[in-house]
Amino acid sequence: MKILGIIICLIFVLNIFLEFIPGASFLGDRNTNILGLIFGAALINIRKTIELINNNYKTFLIAVCIALAIRSFLFEPFSIPSGSMKPNLLEGDYLFVSKYSYGFSRHSFPFGFPPFSGRIFEKLPERGDVAVFAYTKDTSIDYIKRIVGLPGDRVQVKQGILYINDEEVPRIAKGEWRSWSLNNNTHFTYNVFRETMSNGVSYDVLDFGPGQRLDNTLVFTVPKEHIFAMGDNRDQSSDSRILESLGFIPIENLVGRAEVIFYSHDRLKPRLERIGKGI
Repeated sequence: MKILGIIICLIFVLNIFLEFIPGASFLGDRNTNILGLIFGAALINIRKTIELINNNYKTFLIAVCIALAIRSFLFEPFSIPSGSMKPNLLEGDYLFVSKYSYGFSRHSFPFGFPPFSGRIFEKLPERGDVAVFAYTKDTSIDYIKRIVGLPGDRVQVKQGILYINDEEVPRIAKGEWRSWSLNNNTHFTYNVFRETMSNGVSYDVLDFGPGQRLDNTLVFTVPKEHIFAMGDNRDQSSDSRILESLGFIPIENLVGRAEVIFYSHDRLKPRLERIGKGI
């Protein structure tokens, strides 16, 4: 019985840390999955579950504290539900986010607890970072985008080209990239460009071609204590360029910096070549 209790505690730790519950969306509501395993176990056998917890409560509490500490202060797993960060992040990618990179806010912790404002040990992101943050319209939902503007920056897109503080972000053509639709067995062809920020950070972006709705924007001046983020799939990303959708992101909303892909699949099979890829 004791061994079984320890096993359940270990599974609970993995659930808190990895949130591998069927149907769960990692880049979505972060608060519902933590209690999922307890609820499921209780449905299977309430009496045995309570007995196991009573007999192993110390192990259980230690396991919970360790899992919550890792998720809150070190690393948290997320998955990619959409194509807004193609070609660098794909649907079905699972990645680790470092929670300490920008300091800590209430969005760093499960349930937004403890409730406080601002950030502890705050560090500004660098331009070019891929960051996870709480959605501005509903902070229970997480988004992932690339940070392109910091407080005080002027950001604009002209004819599909990114400008920061009136300086063009240089890019070079790399060729084409095809995205297949599994629903109707068709594909879309994008132009691929390699952008390089002034700090030396380089990454690929997709451009569907001229005449897209976000190819030309106003000049956005990033407010104090806010950042400006864009998807690498420039013509198919709802990001800071759309003020009524995402807009400027409070620095307080930052959850962490995307670091490495630890698993990936395309709904049919694993993509082993993507495992271990840095972001």
